[in-house]
Amino acid sequence: MRLFLQLSPDGRAMLGQDEAGNEMRISLPEIAGGDATGFRAMQLMILSLGGCAAVDVITILKKQRQQIDDLRIDIEAERFHQPLPAPWQKAHLVFTVYGRVDQQKAEKAVEMSIQKYCSASETLRLAGATITWEVRVAVAA
Repeated sequence: MRLFLQLSPDGRAMLGQDEAGNEMRISLPEIAGGDATGFRAMQLMILSLGGCAAVDVITILKKQRQQIDDLRIDIEAERFHQPLPAPWQKAHLVFTVYGRVDQQKAEKAVEMSIQKYCSASETLRLAGATITWEVRVAVAA
């Protein structure tokens, strides 16, 4: 995998691009000349945890023939309060699965993702973060 980053023309963000040409803007903090108008790098790391888990959960539940209408993941995360670097200390994810989905199957799918399949959760865990979660099943809104 090859990825590229370059300072934006206005100097307020880094522009990322993958080999396929997909682009993303990563805001720089104000101390580095940014304007805090977008996601910062550490926020993207936690969003990646949710995105990685979502892929697993959806895949597992679809293989079990569960009808998923929507999926929402709310994430609360904290970093260590220490001099830099300040890695992630903990993250709590609340998965809300909408549709005709068995609660036990949804719980097992999330557990399998966070504990076994999700590379982002393993990366954060190896860095010392504690990851917890809960699962709710709801009728589609």
